[in-house]
Amino acid sequence: MINLLIKYLRKMTLGRLFLIPHTSFWFKRQEKLLYVFRQEIFGAFIAGLCISILFAACTPNNSANPTATSATNATDTKSSVVRFGYQKSAILLKSKGVLETRLKPEGVSVQWIEFPAGPQLLEAMNVGSIDFGHTGESPPIFAQAAGASLTYIAGIAPSPAGEAILVPQNSPIKTLADLKGKKIVFQKGSSAHYFVLQVLEKAGLKYSDILPISLPPADARAAFVKGNIDAWSIWDPFYADAEKNTNARVLVDGKNINKQGGYYLATRKFANENPQTVKAILEEIKKLENWSDKNREAVAEALAPVLKIDLEVLKKATFRKSFGVVPINQGLINEQQKVADTFYDLKLIPKKIDVKDAMLKPEQYAALSPS
Repeated sequence: MINLLIKYLRKMTLGRLFLIPHTSFWFKRQEKLLYVFRQEIFGAFIAGLCISILFAACTPNNSANPTATSATNATDTKSSVVRFGYQKSAILLKSKGVLETRLKPEGVSVQWIEFPAGPQLLEAMNVGSIDFGHTGESPPIFAQAAGASLTYIAGIAPSPAGEAILVPQNSPIKTLADLKGKKIVFQKGSSAHYFVLQVLEKAGLKYSDILPISLPPADARAAFVKGNIDAWSIWDPFYADAEKNTNARVLVDGKNINKQGGYYLATRKFANENPQTVKAILEEIKKLENWSDKNREAVAEALAPVLKIDLEVLKKATFRKSFGVVPINQGLINEQQKVADTFYDLKLIPKKIDVKDAMLKPEQYAALSPS
């Protein structure tokens, strides 16, 4: 096991950036909740990669489990399984079983792996634990800066009303300018992180004017409820749940601020070797998105028991969500480059990146486009 771990680490080109002390920040939830990170966020992302690599190295060989391996047959390189990373916001795709129905006749099964947020999902993709997944706009930037071999497959329609910064009802924070000097919690490297940057820019504040605290959604909620932080940047359905079940007031939401959606991503190897499977996935996602847009009540009713969230909460989140798959085009590339440049200018990633390096060729996108 140790030899395998060493082999993985030697293959990485960013050895000097493996900041091992940060690993406790990701996994030891008993650490002080109000740990204020001033160090570069990139270090925390790399630390997450180390843990993911350790997990992968310590996992038994999956070859004996046909649902947990990415096998190839003797005549081509098509994978017999798609390992799909998802977050709660896309659990309908899993619960409906549309991918299994579509891919089974082609001899392809689907393995679902849940993640609390996009950064963790892309850590898993980087070490080869998943093939396909979706995140907000920010995680791919940090992953690309860390040297991850991933590629953008399609865009997700933006839902600006589904993201907000919350404060307690009795908070003295009344305007965006009041955020100066305050503790704001969010999942670092996520869409909530970029939303904070957008809000600060609108308020005329700098990133150094706030005290950023990074926690995954569940822990951030606990900190918010206990009054240990001043504000919380979060997305649906966590946002809708907090509105109903915590003492929360919306300071600002993404309307008129956030123009970005998210992305479906895959490892470059998977995208190159399985174009027909990728196209089939996108076609099923598109059909489900179109159905969801016209059946929002049914979407909420289907999600409530699966997520164990109150039906009225799911209705609120569903009715302010935008549904749709967006083709990768120059407009999306320009918007994503702006995100990358923003994080670089704040020294939150160590180098300037060109998002086009993580894109497929135009003819590939044309071939993958849903019918």
